[in-house]
Parts: sequence; structure tokens; C-alpha cells
Amino acid sequence: MKKTGLFFGSFNPVHVGHLIIANYLINESDLDEIWMVVSPHSPHKKKASLANDYDRLHLLQLAIGDNPQLKASDVEFGLPKPSYTVDTLTFLKEKYDNREFALIMGGDNLASFHKWKNYEAILKYHSIYVFARPGYELGELAQHDSVSVLENTPLLHISASHIRKLIAEDKSIRYLVSDKVYESIMLSRLYK
Repeated sequence: MKKTGLFFGSFNPVHVGHLIIANYLINESDLDEIWMVVSPHSPHKKKASLANDYDRLHLLQLAIGDNPQLKASDVEFGLPKPSYTVDTLTFLKEKYDNREFALIMGGDNLASFHKWKNYEAILKYHSIYVFARPGYELGELAQHDSVSVLENTPLLHISASHIRKLIAEDKSIRYLVSDKVYESIMLSRLYK
């Protein structure tokens, strides 16, 4: 059975920090592949700040390129909004019974995981891979049998909101995003 990690995010836009984390997890964990799931509307984010769902998906596809172990996923586009992880996991489990799905999240999310819809069910049926983030306490769930904390994940202090701010100020975002993503954002004038 293929073990598929689900890396949820708004990817608004996807940047090299996201790709470094995904690549690290492929290399350092037992995951066979990672699906980077574009969230159309997180219950915790303001929708107004999000670029169009398909623009974000397109940029993610450009960033991944031909890497066979990474996939840009739009699975949540057809699910009820706002998207809840437990509902997406249930849908994927029914659709792909040949895969075992695991969650990938930052330590900041693990600390508030007990507030997620049906978090106990997620812990019962799925593994969770956590990349520790400096300055965030992981909380007591870090000790849970379903949780694996990856301490040495290479993290860059890059945020999508900072990238959007740079674009708005006509400053360079080169090297913060992949070359193809950079070219696409410059040509489309997305985030202007």
C-alpha cells in the first residue's frame, strides 16, 4: 500500500520553503509520495487575501515540475466550503483504497490541533508528520503514537504574505519562488 503524505496549504503563492519541506519529507520519512493540497478556503484564513484557486494550483504545478513523488492536488475544490481536513481525509480514503494517507503539518498547527473538527478520529486513523518550527511549542499531542516529529527539517523564514507584499511594492521575489513560478507571476501580474 502506497503511503501518501498530504501537505495542505493555501500556497498563496507556493515558495521554495514549501518545496524544501516536501523534499525533506520524501527523503527522511517513510512516505512514498506527497500530495500538496491547495486549500480553497481554510476555516482559519480570510478568503479575500487568497488568489484564485486555479491560479494557485497552476503555480504549484509549475513549482513541482516533473517530480514523480510530488503532486499538486485540487481535491478540496469539489468539496463543501470551508474545507475541513477530516472530511477531505474521509473522501480520499473512500476514493483511493490502495493508499494510506498521512498528514504533514508545522508544529504551530499541532499545538492547536485539538481545536480541529474531529481531531481524535484523524489521530486514530492517520499518521501525522510534524516539522518543528522555532518558537512554537508542540503541545502534549507531540507524544501521541500517531505523531512523528521531524526535528531537523530545514526551514526558511519565507512567508507567502511577505512575497505578496514584495510584489505589491515592485520588489524582487526572485529566489524566493522557483524560476517558473517567478516567470508566471511576473507575466500574469498576479498579486498586483
